[in-house]
Amino acid sequence: MPADGAALWRIARDSRVLDLNSSYSYLLWCRDYAATSIVARDGSGEAVGFITGYTRPEAPRTLLVWQVAVDHAQRGKGVAAAMLDALVLRAGSARGVDAVETTVTPDNHASDRLFTAFAARHGAVVEREVLFDAALFPEGGHAPELLYRIGPVGARDGAPRP
Repeated sequence: MPADGAALWRIARDSRVLDLNSSYSYLLWCRDYAATSIVARDGSGEAVGFITGYTRPEAPRTLLVWQVAVDHAQRGKGVAAAMLDALVLRAGSARGVDAVETTVTPDNHASDRLFTAFAARHGAVVEREVLFDAALFPEGGHAPELLYRIGPVGARDGAPRP
């Protein structure tokens, strides 16, 4: 829901590692891509994490995970893994998603662990290749973005594969 946009922007900003988009873009994302994104909340209902994603127009059964962020106080509690499992289950049921893509920079060990563990839980294969070489980024100093393709995912009952 659009009301979550400001909280997502703050969580992304406070992460100090994500590329921070405009606050406007998070508001739009929460309106237009709510079905392929997820927000984690604490006991009081405050947003403490999120995953933004979308299904690829050329591959509608593929969920592209754009950003994953968890509030500093909630890290190490499995919030990101729980959100990713829930989001893929929901997208699989609603949209037939059976593959996940994301990009990870080579120095982002936390994201590598998150997506590698996700694939293992779901009995899926992870393929990696350079999607955007560092030279493509106009600002310079940006690391290459490695594309992770994970699939197939989403057992018929939605549970992780044994």
